[in-house]
Amino acid sequence: MNNSDKPLRIDIVSDVVCPWCVIGYRQLAEALKQTNTAHEIHWHPFDLNPDTPPEGQNLREHIAKKYGSSKEESDASRAMMTKAGAEVGFEFNFTEETRTYNTFDLHQLLHWANQQGRMHDLKQALFAAHFTNARNIADTEVLADIAAEIGLDRSEALAVLTDQRFAEEIRQSQQQWRQQGIQSVPSVIFNQKHLVSGAQGVENFKNILQQLAELPELPELPD
Repeated sequence: MNNSDKPLRIDIVSDVVCPWCVIGYRQLAEALKQTNTAHEIHWHPFDLNPDTPPEGQNLREHIAKKYGSSKEESDASRAMMTKAGAEVGFEFNFTEETRTYNTFDLHQLLHWANQQGRMHDLKQALFAAHFTNARNIADTEVLADIAAEIGLDRSEALAVLTDQRFAEEIRQSQQQWRQQGIQSVPSVIFNQKHLVSGAQGVENFKNILQQLAELPELPELPD
């Protein structure tokens, strides 16, 4: 569908504890598939709740404190997200015990996986670990297990988390995106020019891809 031979560059700023991030990605992926759009995806870190304690926080309590949501509002939101997830093949399993976690270490592990060409696979595994299987994605042993489950070296994954070797890179990346005005996730940037925020739905993403495909090609600058 893309008029250019060059694949569409898609940068996605997101966090694994953001339910709309996985919904939005799945919607976009379906739109890309239906439109046969050549593309390359680049994931970028965002700490949705950087003040979450190491042990995490009950999700319902967190939402009530952050947004002032009642139990009824929270239930309605969960039902909406569960339905939206099911429509794109993702399973949410919300319970009264569902927790949210600090994701700073997780982003370091994703950075390491990216060096091996496996960031996308690990990101998807982490979404499922958190929302479908209720695993503690702030626990270094659990994170190392998840890395091993997709074929990465568990001992090296554990070492990356233990020595915090990519902490500064993650801080710099997050700061860079904030300086560019990213304040919420998911934020999707097409060809480093066109920003779309939130889970738009498959049809809206298809329309966006159509519009991008119809944009005129700008001439390359001479050397």
